[in-house]
Formats: sequence, structure tokens, C-alpha cells
Amino acid sequence: MIELIRETFAKLSAGIAFYTCLPIPHNWNLDFQGIARFAPMIGLIVGGIQGLVDMGLQSLGMPVLTSSTVVIISGIALTGGLHLDGVMDTADGLGVPDPKRRLEVMADSATGAFGAMAAIALLLLKITALTDLHSARLLVLMGVAGWGRWGQLVAIALYPYLKITGKGAFHKQTKYSIWDFLKSLLLLVSLSGIQILLNPESWLLAFGMVIGGIAIALLTGAWFNHCLGGHTGDTYGAVVEWTEALLLCVLVTLESSIGSL
Repeated sequence: MIELIRETFAKLSAGIAFYTCLPIPHNWNLDFQGIARFAPMIGLIVGGIQGLVDMGLQSLGMPVLTSSTVVIISGIALTGGLHLDGVMDTADGLGVPDPKRRLEVMADSATGAFGAMAAIALLLLKITALTDLHSARLLVLMGVAGWGRWGQLVAIALYPYLKITGKGAFHKQTKYSIWDFLKSLLLLVSLSGIQILLNPESWLLAFGMVIGGIAIALLTGAWFNHCLGGHTGDTYGAVVEWTEALLLCVLVTLESSIGSL
């Protein structure tokens, strides 16, 4: 039992070190094998920190548009722009008409016009959707970050990796079981359950987060696989970011619909 706890802690710590900029002591025993299993949990941590930042800024009286912008930027800072970089590289690759050159363009560190436009569109969607969201902001921020990384886990497990080497290649060295998906799925569903317990009237928003999270996460990963014939580290990041942005848009629409009833 103690050995299992140590192993879990080593992988979770490694996942935090890989996916975020949160300080992890270098002398800790880190095990990076299979850290994608912990990605949804790490998403909850990142979203939770964003939610606390949001609460702090709101308590200081900062206008909601400004605080929403700071919250989204804080998410980029927490991850070191890891996933946003994937959005830009993926957009540059998909912007090339010749499918054979897409991976070559994605590997280029220079950001092109399509990458810049994708990043701007994504950030605008996130900031405006969060600005229009008035209830359960902490839980929603945690939820969208968790579902985005659940989509990443699905993409890693289901689809082929397109490069022999790359920053995401080591994820494919681990075999994933249905239990890996169910554990994180139950964790994210529990978050919506907490939302309903705290505010029973928000049941539609809570259900929307589960159904929308599953659907958007699956469809986003499937779409990139359809376009490229597989995934890379960049598309893993793009799955995270676009799932977050689109799910935020769905949830703010549901909240608006509830308010109009």
C-alpha cells in the first residue's frame, strides 16, 4: 500500500512538473511513465488556481472583463504556454494545403499567420465567454481544464503518434485501459455533482459540463486525427485548449438560457 502511494505520488509530481510551471523540487523521485493518466487531475489543479485568482480579483473590485483576462493569462502562465503553443503550431500545419508538408510546418518553431490567428481567436473566445459567465466560476474553470485534459488522454490512448521522436512521443510508451478513462471520468462527474449539491438550480449547467465535456473532448481529438491521420504533441495541446474554449462557450450559453426561463 505504501509502495502504491509512493508510486502514485511520483507520477503525479512528474505530471505537475511536465504539464505546469509549478515548482517541484528537483531531488524528488519523479516517474514520467504514464503521467497522462493524471492529466485531468492536474487540470483540476490548474483550473482551481485560476478560480482562486478570479475570486481574489473580484474581491478587490476588479471589473469582470479585466479579471477574466487576467485569469486566462494566469492559465497560460501556469502551463508555460505549453498547450497554446500546440494550438499555434497545429493551426500553421493545417493551414498548408499539401497534407505531406503539414508535420514539417508544425515542427517549425516560427509562428505563422494561421497560428497567430488561431491563438487570437482562442483567447478571445475564452475571455469573452468567461466574462459572460456569472455563476459557479471556480467550478467551471476547474471543469473545463479537467475535461480538456481528459480529451488529451483519450487522444493519446486512441490515436497513432505521427513522429518517431517529439515532446509527446513518450506518452505512447504506456498502455492505457478503460479504467484509466473511467477514473478520471468519475472525478470530473463528481465535480458536477458538487456543483449540484451547492446549488441545485444549476443542475442544467452541471449536466451540460459533463455531456458537453465528453462530446467536445472526443470530437476535437477525432477531428485532428481526421485531418492529420494521427496526433503529435502539438495536437495534444490543441485538444486541451480548444476543448476548454468551446466548452466555456457551451456553458455560458446554457447559463444564459437558464436565466431567460
